[in-house]
Amino acid sequence: MKRVMVIGTSAGAGKSTFARKLGEKTGIEVHHLDVLYWKPGWVERELQEFSDAQREIVKKKQWIIEGNYSNTFEIRAAACDTVIYLEIPLYLCLYRVLKRWVTNLGKTRPDMAAGCTEKMDWKFIKFIVTTYELRKKKMAERLDRFAAEGKKVVVLKNKADMDSYIDDLNFKTNNAS
Repeated sequence: MKRVMVIGTSAGAGKSTFARKLGEKTGIEVHHLDVLYWKPGWVERELQEFSDAQREIVKKKQWIIEGNYSNTFEIRAAACDTVIYLEIPLYLCLYRVLKRWVTNLGKTRPDMAAGCTEKMDWKFIKFIVTTYELRKKKMAERLDRFAAEGKKVVVLKNKADMDSYIDDLNFKTNNAS
C-alpha cells in the first residue's frame, strides 16, 4: 500500500478524517482534493489546473489522495494500488455534513483550501440526497473494475470498520520489524 485513493459515497462519509488517520499511521503524505480544487472564496479552479496538480502528485512513490471528484477520477485510479471506499448510510452522511458545518462555522477546515470558510446551502444538501443512490451504484461498478485490475479494494461501512482498519494497520506496522 503505497498509492491510496480514499473515496466515499458522499460528502460526510468521513474521507478526510480517515485519510488523515491513515496518513498518520503510515507516514504517507495525504492530499485533499478540496485543497487542490478550490481557490480562496470558493472559486473553482480550472479543470486543467486541477488535473495537472493531481498528475504531479500521482508521479510520487507514495501518496494518499482523498476525495471523489469524478471528472478527474481516472487520473488517480490509473496510478493507485489501493482503493479504500467508505460506504456510509445517507442519514449519517447528512448528519456529519450538518455537524461539520456547525462545528466549523466561520473557520476554514484543514482539509479545505485557504480562504474557504465553512458554508452550507440547500443546493449542496439536495445534491447529496438526490445523487446518493446513483453514486453508490457507480462506485460499486468502479470497485469491481479495480478488483479485476488487481488493485486492493477495501470497503468500510461504518466508524467501527474504519477504526478497526486503522488499528489493525497500526498493529501490522508495529509488528512488521
